[in-house]
Amino acid sequence: MSPTDIKENATPESPAKSGTKREIEVEIPVDEVNRQTNSLIEKYQKVARIPGFRRGHVPASIIRQRFSEEIKTDMVEALIPRFFKQEADRLSLHPVSQPRVTDLHLHDGEPLRFKAAFEVLPEIKLSGYKELRAEKPEIAVSEADVEKALEDLRERSASFNPIEGRALADGDFAQVSLDGTPKREPKTAEAKTDVGQPVHMDEVLVEIAGQNTMPEFTQHLRGTNAGDERTFDVNYPADTQDKRLAGKTFTYVVKVQAIKQKSLPELNDEFAKTLGEFQTVDDLRKAIREQMEAERKHEAEHAAKEKLVGELIQRNDFEVPDSLIEQQIDIRLERGLRALAAQGLTAEQMKKMDLNRLRAGQREQAIHDVKAALLLERVAEEENVQVSDEELNHELESLARQSKQTSEAVRARLTRDGGLDRIRTRIRNEKTLEFLYHQSA
Repeated sequence: MSPTDIKENATPESPAKSGTKREIEVEIPVDEVNRQTNSLIEKYQKVARIPGFRRGHVPASIIRQRFSEEIKTDMVEALIPRFFKQEADRLSLHPVSQPRVTDLHLHDGEPLRFKAAFEVLPEIKLSGYKELRAEKPEIAVSEADVEKALEDLRERSASFNPIEGRALADGDFAQVSLDGTPKREPKTAEAKTDVGQPVHMDEVLVEIAGQNTMPEFTQHLRGTNAGDERTFDVNYPADTQDKRLAGKTFTYVVKVQAIKQKSLPELNDEFAKTLGEFQTVDDLRKAIREQMEAERKHEAEHAAKEKLVGELIQRNDFEVPDSLIEQQIDIRLERGLRALAAQGLTAEQMKKMDLNRLRAGQREQAIHDVKAALLLERVAEEENVQVSDEELNHELESLARQSKQTSEAVRARLTRDGGLDRIRTRIRNEKTLEFLYHQSA
């Protein structure tokens, strides 16, 4: 006979109407409750300090009376997770969320009863994946593409030579130092609106009338000489790539330090040798073409695989556990906030963000991500896609190199926090997606 009596309820939120929500009733026999209670009393006896009693000699009755609430709390925290897991396993239920405990019944001399609501993975009746077809466009790199890449390399290797005896003209480069102060508009002068942080830069090169130069810099620096100083405002569009500047107005104090002219290296064999193990420009051209072809092939395959996953999701409709969606939203938000921090967004600015709005904006893509992962796992089961120890070790070695740790240390850390299984699942899903791509030819 089982030590607990369990009923699986078809509540309005559970199996009757949901493929992912479950609720079970658990009853823990009074003998188990008493055993755990007595164990806790003995523990408290060893550490309790009560006037009139030597440490370790406080009667159990006093401990039970003085620490009744603490003992109940500890007893519940010890028994509920253990018996919940035990009986969920017995019912072949595999929770993907923490149980929400309700209707807790705890009285002296009686069994401990509670209800636990949780989510499980949906039953996915996989269909249509063998009929998926991916587009495989021809990859072409033109001579013009290669020449453009060569020009970009020359631009990156350009030298800037000083010019004396004349003022700045279009096409010249001004070497400047600048201080920018965010400007608060009059209508927000009393408001606590975030207008941005000051900007300070030394020895910046500004191309006069350059394609990527803000017009105000060209207007105010054209015709100046080394040593001149100018003060002016710059209005940045809302779509400016640097989020620190986007949609803001800055007042700049700019000092011209020198006037320089750009000189591009000649496109010859000597230039090719400076860029790597190339003997001639033709060797460099060949390497550029091969790299561009590989990059475009990768981009085309990535786009085709994304489309395959989208079609797989459309062919297989199922309910997604809310807990998995929320976990994926957390992952996406954390990734996005790290990217914003890398762009210069401060912790104070992040605190002012509307996280509820951000979470709502991530929900649709999070559902897509979770569905894709669950479907790829089902395809992997159908096709018996496996991850070898060699493949897992190769990934761990790569992570070790990135983190500058030993592969043994990385494995130990990932084993402790469950990351090893997540990595194995990711590799398996990647292999499954590769299988879908190639079988769709």
